Amino acid sequence: MQRLRIEGEKRINGEISVQGAKNSALPLLSACVLSKGEVTLHNCPRLSDVFAACRILSCLGCSCSFEGNTVLVNSSGISKSYVPDGLMREMRSSIVFLGAILGRLGRCSLSFPGGCELGPRPIDMPVSYTQLTLPTTSRV
Repeated sequence: MQRLRIEGEKRINGEISVQGAKNSALPLLSACVLSKGEVTLHNCPRLSDVFAACRILSCLGCSCSFEGNTVLVNSSGISKSYVPDGLMREMRSSIVFLGAILGRLGRCSLSFPGGCELGPRPIDMPVSYTQLTLPTTSRV
């Protein structure tokens, strides 16, 4: 364990601003799909993945805007259950939209997520937590 030793006669004091966590903001943004109105998220980090999540929300029919570190989402106009391949490939965590879209609209169409420099990574956990009902086909 490292230590930071500070010597001197004056006490250290002041304030710092701590940015919100991307890994919390992305699931919260996808959960906005489940609301049928306005959601305000404060202290949202201004990162490319967060902006990509906002583009996905806009594609679905939500309005999404930033004011400083606050994101305003209105999902009352959601009308689409399809996320284009290009948007899905912008970030690996785009898979978090699967459950929210299914929960709100009862159907969802999307491709495998991208955006991981480490290469393909499994998405079995999000899929296993989302109950998928596949249509049955019959021949006449």
